[in-house]
Parts: sequence; C-alpha cells; structure tokens
Amino acid sequence: MGVRKDLKRAGKRGDLAERAKVELVRGEHGVVREARVAPLATPPEDGSTPADIPYLNAAQEPNAVVVRRKEGERWRPVTAAAFAREVTATAKGLIAAGLEPGGRVALMSRTRYEWQVLDFAIWAAGGQTVPIYATSAPDQIEWIVRDSGARMLIVETPENAAAAEAGIAALPEADRPGIRQIDDGAVLQLAALGADVTDEEVAKRRAALTPDTIATVCYTSGTTGRPKGCVLTHGNLYAEAANTVELLHPIFKEVTGQTASTLLFLPLAHILGRTIQVACMLARIELGHCPSIKPDELRPELRSFRPTFVVGVPYLFEKIHDTGRATAEKIGRGSSFDRADRIAVRFAEAHLTRFLDGGKGPGIGLRLAHGLYDLLVYRRVRKELGGRLRYAISGGSPLDRNLNLFFYAAGIVIYEGYGLTETTAAATITPPLRPRPGTVGLPVPGTTIRIADDGEVLIKGGIVFGAYWNNQEATEQVLDEDGWFATGDLGELDDDGYLRITGRKKDILVTSGGKNVSPAILEDRLRSRSPVGQCIVVGDNRPYVAAVITLEPESVAHWLSVRKLPADTPMSEIIGDPRIVADVQKAVDYANEAVSRAESIRKFTLVEGEFNEENGLLTPSLKIKRKAVTSAYEREIEELYGA
Repeated sequence: MGVRKDLKRAGKRGDLAERAKVELVRGEHGVVREARVAPLATPPEDGSTPADIPYLNAAQEPNAVVVRRKEGERWRPVTAAAFAREVTATAKGLIAAGLEPGGRVALMSRTRYEWQVLDFAIWAAGGQTVPIYATSAPDQIEWIVRDSGARMLIVETPENAAAAEAGIAALPEADRPGIRQIDDGAVLQLAALGADVTDEEVAKRRAALTPDTIATVCYTSGTTGRPKGCVLTHGNLYAEAANTVELLHPIFKEVTGQTASTLLFLPLAHILGRTIQVACMLARIELGHCPSIKPDELRPELRSFRPTFVVGVPYLFEKIHDTGRATAEKIGRGSSFDRADRIAVRFAEAHLTRFLDGGKGPGIGLRLAHGLYDLLVYRRVRKELGGRLRYAISGGSPLDRNLNLFFYAAGIVIYEGYGLTETTAAATITPPLRPRPGTVGLPVPGTTIRIADDGEVLIKGGIVFGAYWNNQEATEQVLDEDGWFATGDLGELDDDGYLRITGRKKDILVTSGGKNVSPAILEDRLRSRSPVGQCIVVGDNRPYVAAVITLEPESVAHWLSVRKLPADTPMSEIIGDPRIVADVQKAVDYANEAVSRAESIRKFTLVEGEFNEENGLLTPSLKIKRKAVTSAYEREIEELYGA
C-alpha cells in the first residue's frame, strides 16, 4: 500500500523527522518537563509577509494552479497569476470603500473561494481581518463588531445579512459598519468600485506591512463567557505556516509523488482552517473549498475533488468509520466489519512497532487477514475519501487511538496536532513518518512546550499571540513577562518529547472521595463509538462519575432500519429501549477501559435532543459549553445521583 511504500522510501532517503530534532529538559526522576524544536523556517530577509504570498507566486510561477474553484459540478483551476489579479482588484475596492491602513473588516461566511480572496485582499489593502462564524447569532455579531471596532462587514447570504443587521442595530449609528453580501456579488462590486485605484497604491500598502503588523483579530470560541479577540500578527501567521510547510511539505509533495492537493472544509473563522489556507498558498498546494463539514454533504465533494490530504477534526473520522460500519450492517456484514476493525488495530500496532522500534512486525497470518479486509473494507474507506487520500491532520480535540490505528491500517496516516487560537493553530504536531497514536506530537519547529508543576501545558515561540484585543487583564492572566502562554490544558511529555493532553484544567472533576477525574478522556472515547452523539461526564463533589449522553441521529436512523422499526419512532421510546441502552453501555465500557475503576462511569442517562450550536450547548468549533449543558440537564443529572 502507498503509505508503507512511503515509509520504505523515506527510510532510504533518511528519516525526515530528523530535520526537526527535539531538545529535552528533564526534571526530577528523569521526567521530561520541557521540549523544544528549533525553527525550520526563518523570516524572509526581504521582510515580506503573508500578504505578499499571492504576488510572489504570480511572479515565480504564474501558471501554477493554486486553487481549484467549484463551479457547478466542475472544479475550475485558478492560476497564481489569476488569483493575484483578483486579490488586487478586490483590495482596490476595499480602499475605495474607505478601508484605511490598520482598519478592520469583519468577514462572516462559510468556507468558500471568496473568503480566501477577501482575506488576502484585506491584507493587501493594509487592513486586518476579523472572522465571524457564519452561524453566529445577532448578539454574537454585535459583540465582535463592537469589540473589534470593525468598520466594514462582509457576509455571505441574505440570512447572514439579516442576522448582522439585527446585531449591529444595537450599536450607535456612527459605529455601524456597512454590510456587503457575497451572494449579492460583493467581490465583483468591490472590483468595480476600485477601478480608479492604482496598482501602486496597493503595492505601497503591502510594502508598509511588517511581521509585527496585526493581520487578524481572531475571536476564541467562548466556552466560558464572551469570546476574546486574539491579536495575531503577520509574523505569527508566517511562523505557523512556514514551519508547518517545511516540516510536512516533503510528506505531501515529495514522498507521495503526486501533485499535492487538499479540500478545505474547516470554518475559516477558525484559526486552524485559516493557517492551512496560508500554508497551502505558501507551498503552492492546490486548494479547494467546501462549505460544510457534515459528512453527507462533504463525502461527495471529497470524491469529486480527490485530495491527497485533508485537515479535519475527530468528528469527521468518527463519522466515516461509523458510516462504514452502518453500511456493512445493512448488508448483513456488521460482524465482518468489527473483525476488520480489530485486525486493523492489531496490524497497525505491529507495523508501527517494526518501523519505529525495530520489532518483528505483522506475522504471516495477520498480513493475510489484513489483505483480505483491505479488499472487503479498507479500500471502501479510501474510496469514500476520494481514492487518493493518504495523509490527514486531525486537531481540535484528541482522536481515539484505536480509530487512528484503523485508518493507518486502511492506508491513511492521521497526524494529530494540538493548539489554540492563541498559538495561531498548531503548537504541536506529529513529525513526518514518526506517528505515535495517542499523542499530539512534538512542538512545531520554533516552539517550546513546558509542563508546569501542576501539569498545565505552557507554550512559547513565534506562533504565540501578543495580547487579547482591548483586554489587558485577560492577557496578563495567561501571558507572563517571558512570553510563556498558559493554555489551561493539562498534559504530559513522554521520554521523546511527544505531548499527550490529559484534560482541561478548569474541567477537572473532584469526586466526594477526593479522586481527580479528567472528563475529556472518557468523553472522547465515548463519542468515538456509535450510537453516541454528544456527551458530558459529571461527578464534581459527587460520590461517583456519571454521564449524560445524546444519540447521533444518523446512528438512530440506521438502528431503526436494521431492526425494521418505524422511522418516526419517538425519541422518548428509543432512549428507553433496552437494546439501545445496551449498545450505549458497550460504548461506556470502551471508555472505561482507559481509566481506573475510581474514574470510570458508573451510571449514565440518555436524553432527547442534541448538543448543538443552535441551542447554545456547543460553540461554533464544536466545543461543549459545560456550564450551559449542566444547567440544561440539571434534573437528569440530579436523578443520576438519586436526588
């Protein structure tokens, strides 16, 4: 298979991971307390910034395809020269519309080609982009516009425009930004508006930018209160994108022997999607856009675009796996899929042991079984992802280790990363050809990770933000005078400097028996197993750990179909069915395998409905708002403890 050929080829060329050597600092008893990787990319000597990337591409390789744009059912290639021209025309329009150097433009849209054009155009005009999630409510829009001081607001749809108008209505009239709509031709309108602005004016504004110039004010997801605006500079974005490209580019371009391409479906209001976009432009990796992360809408786009790698969140990989099992069960091969799942984990573990530690590798029986299930199962998974996909990056939350191993055996290596808005996305990532499932990798080159005495993960480097916008108090709470950023996450560094995230500092539960429990470990494993949708683990000041669990709608529909039950069976009946309860118990048992008995889930309750952004229980980046969930299900939680 392709991945294993890559591993062999890389071994002959010399281990690519050696380019990113890790320096370790050990504390008492030899425990690693700090890991640092030197930068692979240095700032450009000519002082250029990410705003210059489209113009450098156009000058150096004008005919290179840098984007493929969806038009109807076709993906139309956009060359570097054409993209730079469109960015310039849009930048002229922004200048004509009144954008001053350092001015802020709020951008509210799903992931699409115009987002990319507008982002680079705002920079080319000397401005700063303020992303807003397309699903934001009027009060969220009002807060971000008010706090950032944005004087222009570009939205995608009429629905976005209505929400934006309702939000900014609360602002003083003088502070209300003008609204333009992408679906109403905003990009073309800007190009027409800027017809009299000269190329020299755009070039002058770009030339005035430095690595210390603010590129974007990117707001956090707001799990515990008002979102905070992270001030990220052009230097932050360059440090993240350039070092990531230097570390991963050989994998995606040289080792595979294919033209590298990726379909971007993460929201561009999220910093991970944004930095991937910059990195792809920097490396001239063909990029496409998809506005949805919903599996049913995303899968057809993956099949038509056929990327060589993707960047996603664990939810995507969980649903692809669940869909595979559901399809197998529909044709009476559910038990066969389960065997394929077990074989995949065993095969991947054996193969990785051989490659990384010099072990014997898979035996003949395991290799034969793997070959059989590659024909029956694994190749179908690859087909669902377009057929050319061989690598993926997963971020946002931990990916279940066994799920990672399943995809590895299916011929897709998933590299896990970890980061926050404050670190311009990834602060750690698995280095090329050194997968270590269960960890989130080594520091991104140019970054240092330190574990504080209480287990908190601290980060320092060129990717770390400089301040929260208009919030000095919050800044001082997380950034010390030496530049260390306190993440609020708990973690451990292994003997080689790989980071494992063990929980969230504020989320740690302390049972009435004094046991500290990290809910993240249990919740991540629970969500990786059908039919679980979302869940929350509780137990603070309680005698034992329990869980509130929702069911995933697609899994429920499949469950009803297989059992020939009416599709309109009320959810109130489904959650009380002993068979679905037994299925969920299996997921709970799987989650409990990762913890001690004192930390395990003793009881759970199934509830109707979902945790989603619309009901205020999830952030736009799919993080649980714990306080909101525990308040919404207060009665059910009390019943778990006999109250």
